[in-house]
Amino acid sequence: MNIQVTYRRTTRLSMRIVKNGDVHVSAPVGLSRKKVGEFIEEHRDWILQASKRMVARQEQRTKFFNQLPMETRIQREEAIRRLKVLVEPMIEQHAKEMGVCPNAISYKPTISRWGQCNIKNRNINISIYVLLLPEWCVEHVVVHELCHLLEPSHNSRFYTLMDKYFPRWREARKETRRICRLKDGIK
Repeated sequence: MNIQVTYRRTTRLSMRIVKNGDVHVSAPVGLSRKKVGEFIEEHRDWILQASKRMVARQEQRTKFFNQLPMETRIQREEAIRRLKVLVEPMIEQHAKEMGVCPNAISYKPTISRWGQCNIKNRNINISIYVLLLPEWCVEHVVVHELCHLLEPSHNSRFYTLMDKYFPRWREARKETRRICRLKDGIK
């Protein structure tokens, strides 16, 4: 386990575990190394447990995404073909209803986000991994990204648009999170 200490303008010591299991400690500027070391030692059990949980979560996340075979070009092309058949009618229907027109739709194997919308060029990217979700959860992703063409940020106007165009969005988001946890073996 790697421990990284950063001195900042803060009033208290804090720490977090990052995705790879390393520990990042934030300490007030001027606090002695001895005090920082004591803080880390006092929290050694928490660090070990939290690091184990983080590494296990990352392994389970990898296992979830590996359910969709994408090792070969043929597998990726087949996944994109299936995704286009599913997503493009949704985009066409909702874009028309919302009065928006994305410039381009792309499909990439992103695991950090289900979808992305580039406001400047009006391009939308949908993760190929949405194929692991139920159709109505995929529709939630589509509507979410199309709403960004009307409202770039996640503010109250954005959520009002989501309520209008996909009233079940909260339920879909919750179901997507549940599916990812269950298929990962996380309860």
